[in-house]
Amino acid sequence: MAQKMMTECLGTFILVFFGCGAAVFMGAEIGMMGISFAFGLAIVAAAYAIGSVSGAHLNPAVSLGVMISGRMTSGEFIRYSAAQVLGACLATFAIYIIASGTADYSVAENGLGQNGYGAGYLGEYNMVSAFLFELLATFLFVTVILGATRSVGGAGAFAGLAIGLTLVAIHLVGINITGVSVNPARSIGPALFAGGDALADLWLFIVAPFLGAALAGLLEQSGLTSVDEA
Repeated sequence: MAQKMMTECLGTFILVFFGCGAAVFMGAEIGMMGISFAFGLAIVAAAYAIGSVSGAHLNPAVSLGVMISGRMTSGEFIRYSAAQVLGACLATFAIYIIASGTADYSVAENGLGQNGYGAGYLGEYNMVSAFLFELLATFLFVTVILGATRSVGGAGAFAGLAIGLTLVAIHLVGINITGVSVNPARSIGPALFAGGDALADLWLFIVAPFLGAALAGLLEQSGLTSVDEA
């Protein structure tokens, strides 16, 4: 379990560093499409690097869905989540230190890739729109993950690619709505350092993804989307 926690911490660091880092350092140059691919490619890289050790959840919502589907225990879920949040915080701190190396950077003005909604945030979508998007997007994301990683009928060696491309698609749809979380750890790290509205809005990026993931886990547990073993 210690090895799994270390790899989950490292994998979540990879996800947040490349995804949020792309937004902070290169957002103006690569735009929303570039940021979308940064998050997706980071997932692909981490999945193939550490997937054989921990499953490369990199996300407490994914771990919750896996637990509810019956593939891990509640104790494992808690340990995985703690490691993932730590990895996200370490990555955000690294981004902050690097970004602070230029004179025209400030957290208040440039941010750390934090999620949000409402007046002053990207498309200025309201709380209901943000909540519904995060719930639905996480449900779809975790459903794909659980399906792609099944021992029977899964995507096998292509699971990491399927999952990464799904995250790209989710970002292409939703960056302008919430910045896209679908991952409480990815939201917690930047919010803790950015403070202000990011911290006040953080509850939504914990509750909505967890609800979406729980629905995906229940769907998987029901067997409605599973392939029967011969």
